[in-house]
Amino acid sequence: MKLTAFCKSILIGIPVGITFFDCVGYVARVEGISMQPTLNPDASKTDYVFLSRWAVRNHDVERGDIVSLISPKDPDQKIIKRIVGLEGDVVSTLGYKTDVVRIPEGHCWVEGDHMGNSLDSNTFGPVSLGLMTARATYIVWPPSRWQSLPADLPKPRRPLSSSSKRYSHLQAH
Repeated sequence: MKLTAFCKSILIGIPVGITFFDCVGYVARVEGISMQPTLNPDASKTDYVFLSRWAVRNHDVERGDIVSLISPKDPDQKIIKRIVGLEGDVVSTLGYKTDVVRIPEGHCWVEGDHMGNSLDSNTFGPVSLGLMTARATYIVWPPSRWQSLPADLPKPRRPLSSSSKRYSHLQAH
């Protein structure tokens, strides 16, 4: 009798768990220094973040959001970066083939917070929104770092111009 109940729990629990991870989100380890000081500020400790798949299901993201995406250079690798520009924005680049880029429709510009130590849009250009897999919403480990990750964009990295009224409060003046 107990074995039957256990098997029923497994048969129900596995599909529910898979659905949760596929639709809602999951916890992931952040590796590397490209997002310092926001993530992994102390090289001896590794941050774990909650990645919300639900938050990006309609590509409803803002400048400053930290997102997980499939690397445009290696489809087997996921990277975590901050959104600096959205479609229609004009952004200044840091070592890209041109000094200024207008972000094409269906794309965004992503950068690591640790400028010069990040493989990001300054290397591979605008990124398709379809490569986005989740938005980092909270640091969940270690306990001393528990905090939410609000959309925040340093003034020097704000777009030079924006075509979106929705995000005009972040526009550089």
